[in-house]
Amino acid sequence: MQFSTTEVVLTLLVIILAAVAFAFWLQNRRTANLKSRFGPEYHRTVSEVGNQSKAESLLHQREARVKKFDIKPLSAEQRDRYISIWQKVQTDFVDDPKAAVTHADDLLGEVMDTSGYPVSDFDQRSEDLSVDHPEVVQNYRVAHEIALRHARGEASTEDLRQAMLHYRALFDDLVNEPRTSSPEVRKVRQIEGEKHHG
Repeated sequence: MQFSTTEVVLTLLVIILAAVAFAFWLQNRRTANLKSRFGPEYHRTVSEVGNQSKAESLLHQREARVKKFDIKPLSAEQRDRYISIWQKVQTDFVDDPKAAVTHADDLLGEVMDTSGYPVSDFDQRSEDLSVDHPEVVQNYRVAHEIALRHARGEASTEDLRQAMLHYRALFDDLVNEPRTSSPEVRKVRQIEGEKHHG
């Protein structure tokens, strides 16, 4: 049985269209998965990079990098110790807000180190955190920026109070939550948080 040239061309067109549709579907699914996993961090990265495809590639690279880390939950003793230190830092804020913010920044670095995040520059560390803590990593960035302004003598007491609130959000997530890379568990925690605040 022979096919006419028209039938062959039509068959090839159908195959090509099906392949294009499948590739488009895969890309949409990949994008949806990244949006779900990274939440606001996805949009921040796309905005910062200015190109969706490049931003998504960077987010995948972050995931691959963090998968190589030995990130582990804190032991009960470590958790209790850090919570106790944090409570003292908060109490100290009343008498010395500047020192308290510096101590809060240092304490978060220690908690991250103990959890298995490698010591690196701030930008790398915040990107690493965004993989498992996408909802609160922006708090860390804002607080750190205030701490830098404080170091230059440019932060008001209200700014320092805001920094403490931002540090607290990340501290709670790092210390009080079990560590997991599972998007499903993270989604459940996000829904529970929305119910709590809603």
